[in-house]
Amino acid sequence: MRTARPDNRFASPASSTRRPLRLIPARRCRRRTGGNVLERPWHRRWPEGVPRSIEYPDIAVHELLRRAGREHGDWPALRFYGKTISYRQLDDVADRFASGLRELGVSPGDRISLLLPNTPHFFIAFFGALRAGGIVVQTNPLYTARELEQLYNDAGVTTVVAMDLFWPNFAKARPKTSVRTVIIADVGEYLKTPLRQLYPIKKRRDLKRQGHWPLVIPAEPEVYRFAKILEAPPDPTKEPPIRPAEDVAVLQYTGGTTGIPKGAMLTHQNLVANALQTAAWLPKSQAAVQERFLGAIPLFHVYGLTTVMTAPVALNAEVVLHPNPREIGAILKLINKTKPTVFPGVPTMYVAILRHPKISKYDLRSIKACISGSAPLPNEVRRQFEAVTGGKLVEGYGLTEASPVTHANPLFGLIKEGIGIPLPDTDSKIVALDNPSRDLPQGEVGELAIRGPQVMRGYWNKPEETAMVLRDGWLLTGDIGKMDEDGYFYIVDRKKDMILCSGYNVYPREVEEVLFMHPAVQEAAAIGVPDPYRGETVKGFVVLKPGMVATADEIIAFCKERLAPFKVPRQVEFARDLPKSMIGKVLRRELRERELAKAKAGS
Repeated sequence: MRTARPDNRFASPASSTRRPLRLIPARRCRRRTGGNVLERPWHRRWPEGVPRSIEYPDIAVHELLRRAGREHGDWPALRFYGKTISYRQLDDVADRFASGLRELGVSPGDRISLLLPNTPHFFIAFFGALRAGGIVVQTNPLYTARELEQLYNDAGVTTVVAMDLFWPNFAKARPKTSVRTVIIADVGEYLKTPLRQLYPIKKRRDLKRQGHWPLVIPAEPEVYRFAKILEAPPDPTKEPPIRPAEDVAVLQYTGGTTGIPKGAMLTHQNLVANALQTAAWLPKSQAAVQERFLGAIPLFHVYGLTTVMTAPVALNAEVVLHPNPREIGAILKLINKTKPTVFPGVPTMYVAILRHPKISKYDLRSIKACISGSAPLPNEVRRQFEAVTGGKLVEGYGLTEASPVTHANPLFGLIKEGIGIPLPDTDSKIVALDNPSRDLPQGEVGELAIRGPQVMRGYWNKPEETAMVLRDGWLLTGDIGKMDEDGYFYIVDRKKDMILCSGYNVYPREVEEVLFMHPAVQEAAAIGVPDPYRGETVKGFVVLKPGMVATADEIIAFCKERLAPFKVPRQVEFARDLPKSMIGKVLRRELRERELAKAKAGS
């Protein structure tokens, strides 16, 4: 293990004499470019040191870790509450986990859900599941039992790797699914002494507060301990063959205009390509140094999957993991102590850091690069954060169907108030809303379309919905935008009614269905309203049945039992009626316009 740390790789070439750090080698590669490397308007503003096109190795995602383990085995891969795991160790335990899964009967193509926070277990289970030939189903631990049941049945999940803290909720959903095998992890397995001794006290206190103590996990033949699985001997020779361009690595669930979840099929090629595209966006120097990423955004989110896991592994970087992105005080302490150089995040995190009352106590100057995603980044937040850290914070754009990153402002170059320019090998255009085959000129508003090697294969078992968004090699994003004369893109509205709350997608119909379950509710609608911290927050509008009585607090409490926290309406307004079209469809657009007018009048 290295004890000395050279200056970061944004420093001058003279800062180190070690050999240059390389991206994944291009030997035995064939070029795969889903986009078009012909001259585009954004190439006139292309950032120095970033390639327009990349050679992508024809490999499975888990080979990224194999190469890092082979070439930089002694380098730290993960840091978790003071415990460090090297790339050689991580590669070994991923092999062991894969062997353990095979011994349990996991076959190529089996769907494996990861119900885990940001702990070393996630990296091990992710790469191990892929090495066993499985398809990883990214799962939000905040989902209710009802939501887990829907997702597991749609994906056909047969194996679940879950943190023990999530057992009570998962156990409610399990009987109604096809899940056969459960692997239970414990945070304490990757804590150093004395934290390992103290953690059970904290766990008991937290579970008591949630009403889940004592935590009883039955001793069933199909329930295994994570540590036990790692006792299997590693045997990479038994890995099934992978066809990177065809084989699905991850099912990442998203919603649509209906709010019904859809699993985006992200192939090994998709994820490898986006990892390298994202890694290439970081400016290079001659200094051979190891980057250190702060891993606070959730790994189960597609943005975290790429920016906190696959891209750092492609860079042989160290990832400092933190399991709760809302613990801003703890994150500030972590930055001060571990000195990360790259901090992927979302606007709410950057805002919370700037608003923290003790921010002046901490040294944040190690941070050199931040790419913000999942929601619009206010210009003032960018300026303030750059002043505090001395680093660069830029806005990017992506979507689940594109693995997810497609656009970003250059870290060193022209920055504009928008989503920036397409990444290497990514082509982008604006098409007519009523005719996606008609391209629009610069400055005109239409639907944003994207093509590139990171674009999904399609939706899981949904060919009709796939055909609606994949047209002649282009992905129709559902977002309304425009392109300026420099090739910079801007999102001006959303075609879908999706609500963006703290970086999460919330679909109005899903919230409305729960509101309709309340016995006093006759009509309901849900929209996103501006929120200075979350970007948007969910507001519900309710018409009560004649003679029925309910309070806003009662409605909100009802939703809390049936929806993940970020989907629960924080505001409820009672109305005599809701605006409707001639055919009786509730016009959410009018509700949004009313709320925006009220917000403007009050500002």
